[in-house]
Amino acid sequence: MIDQNSCGTLIKQIHDEMEKNANNDMRAHDLTMAQCNALLILNGTSEKQMALKELEHMLRVAQSTAAGIVMRLEQKGLVEGFGSPDDKRIKMVRITPQGIISCRQAEQEMKQAEKKLLSGLTITEQEIFLSLLKKVRDTL
Repeated sequence: MIDQNSCGTLIKQIHDEMEKNANNDMRAHDLTMAQCNALLILNGTSEKQMALKELEHMLRVAQSTAAGIVMRLEQKGLVEGFGSPDDKRIKMVRITPQGIISCRQAEQEMKQAEKKLLSGLTITEQEIFLSLLKKVRDTL
């Protein structure tokens, strides 16, 4: 029997609820959380582009999954794929101006979701919680 108050179970429950809420919020923008994460990663680079292989690693997904995410974002006009000028075998992905707009909207919604998540904690508790989360992450 699984202990419903174990750290792993609680973290999984929090993750699942946040992902469900995020996907519901993103649905209004015709995006999934995975697509949104890809846009955030691309928008966070100085060139607003990167190799598909690098994006795959940053998303921590399989090549076929990353290719599917990018293909759907291309269909929506939020990213564009092209061959690397140095090596045409390397597929590059660039966020479009519309993708940047969608990314900004998503960032606002993510900030609101985090605010809701932390609303039951005092400022001091929020700082401690964040510090502990980072410490646990860094030990993995």
